[in-house]
Amino acid sequence: MNSQATVASKTPFAVEVETGKDYYWCSCGLSKGQPFCDGSHKGTTFTPQKFTAEENKTVYFCGCKQSATGMLCDGTHKKL
Repeated sequence: MNSQATVASKTPFAVEVETGKDYYWCSCGLSKGQPFCDGSHKGTTFTPQKFTAEENKTVYFCGCKQSATGMLCDGTHKKL
């Protein structure tokens, strides 16, 4: 079984989040609804990560799935 996530995008996904709303970030890279989970991880070791918005703002979710900070972009995609 592959323990390395699939690179979904070499750029982050800018998403306008709403206060109090939960978002489930795709950690496997297989979801067709990036950056969010659509259940494509089933049968893998990956699980979605929950993000709860604390305020209305733009969040940059990791698209390469290699970020050291998990679901948020840390610029790792620039090294791929």
